[in-house]
Amino acid sequence: MSSTLQHYQEFPVFKPLVDSHRRSVNYARIAVTSQCNLRCSYCLSEEHEKENGPSSTLKTADIGRIIEVLAGLGIEKIRFTGGEPLLRRDIVELVRHAKNTPGIRKVTMTSNGVLLDRYLQRLASAGLDSLNISIDTLDSERYRKITRRNEFERVKANISRLLEMHSMETKLNVVMMRGINSDEIRQFVELTRENNVTVRFLELQPFDDHQIWRTGKFLSAEKIMEMLMDLYPDLEKTEGSATEFFGFNHPECKGSVAIIPAFTRNFCNQCNRIRITSDGKVISCLYDKHGFDLLPALQTGSKREALEKIFRDAVARKPEDGKHASGNSFRSSMSEIGG
Repeated sequence: MSSTLQHYQEFPVFKPLVDSHRRSVNYARIAVTSQCNLRCSYCLSEEHEKENGPSSTLKTADIGRIIEVLAGLGIEKIRFTGGEPLLRRDIVELVRHAKNTPGIRKVTMTSNGVLLDRYLQRLASAGLDSLNISIDTLDSERYRKITRRNEFERVKANISRLLEMHSMETKLNVVMMRGINSDEIRQFVELTRENNVTVRFLELQPFDDHQIWRTGKFLSAEKIMEMLMDLYPDLEKTEGSATEFFGFNHPECKGSVAIIPAFTRNFCNQCNRIRITSDGKVISCLYDKHGFDLLPALQTGSKREALEKIFRDAVARKPEDGKHASGNSFRSSMSEIGG
């Protein structure tokens, strides 16, 4: 391992993170960059980075220290997000460090898959347990229109490589948009017939740089469910996770299907996560616009207890139902908080 990342002195778990609604928090999403190599119409405008200016990004050692403090507070699962996490050259090192941190049981990542061919084997060797690929269409021209980039064939080939490995849990995240890709449900479900993959249909969210949210493209989880059941009446409901609120298996398919009510948020009362933004803020809820700043404590080399207090303060402010508590105070882009 690079000398940039080294394990700090280990401390025993003192008191796990529990919010004021008695929910245990054991999952952290860490955005390692806010930059992205795509410009999806429901996320980033072409002008986003120019308008918002450069933002500071956590250093490798800072992320390593954050992971170890979180592990000491009972965090068991780490997900690396962005922007696009594969834009960070140290991403394999970060995965390896997280996997080798006592207390961390699962290390995952969400990626758009464009750069996966450069990193897949090294990520697997570093111990990455699961990979979510965001892809909203299986049509090359639609892909270009949605992402504003011509990368479909590369992403398609990278997904094929990933599925051929059989050693890494794989999920495909599909943001459903009325009149854009809502006619592709069958094509995506058919991917589960011969592949051990979970296809997850997500509701559109209002974090889109003010591009398409108010243009009638929203498709509710209820409507997605109706369309799915019309196509596959033999689907068998499974007990979903806190995020995959609606899960399904089909007797003829190796994989599975899920619907995530990302906007209607049926699962807020089960939320077990916190988020670390790429500029070093802790936010306890997707709709929290401010958060708690870690950078001063990291930059001054503060003791572990100071960092622990920041995490505890953030979790203590976690609302029971974030969307309604926020008064619809939306961010401009999901890239700011890593999804």
